[in-house]
Amino acid sequence: MDHHDHHDDRPDLDHRILTAVHARGAAPSVAAAARALSLAGEHGALWLAAGLAGAAVDRERRGAWLRGTALTAGAHLASMGVKRLVRRPRPGHVEPLVRTAGRHSFPSSHATSAAAAAVAFGALGAHVVPPLAAAMCLSRLVVGVHYPSDVAAGAALGAMTARLGARWMTGGRDHG
Repeated sequence: MDHHDHHDDRPDLDHRILTAVHARGAAPSVAAAARALSLAGEHGALWLAAGLAGAAVDRERRGAWLRGTALTAGAHLASMGVKRLVRRPRPGHVEPLVRTAGRHSFPSSHATSAAAAAVAFGALGAHVVPPLAAAMCLSRLVVGVHYPSDVAAGAALGAMTARLGARWMTGGRDHG
């Protein structure tokens, strides 16, 4: 019995954190910003657009921008595959502020593509991407469609994907 109770600690913490952060969405400006980020991050759209814009503007490093965009898309696809395997239901104890593309919660694909973009595009000097990616991750809790562990796992998957592809992205050179 004790072992079972210990196993249930994480979901309780997940529920409590989600409830607390989701409550911040009661402020109309916070809810509006979180909804906008959710829409922009659907299917990694914001990050794919940012990567293509980087490739268009920074012609000298166009290949690196395009490979970073490919890494971001690849991370997003990987998260969708993990979702289909894990099949964790979305939170049911809070009222979502947005519609979702799918029923499964783990990992957050928004967080995966955001973290991949933060690592990949941050390495190319796009310093606005990491804080925007962090806001995207937090927005998933504010809108009530993911548990904190979904977001953390997605961010880890995205960052790891982009980090593993860093040498390929930069053509074998380290721009650290």
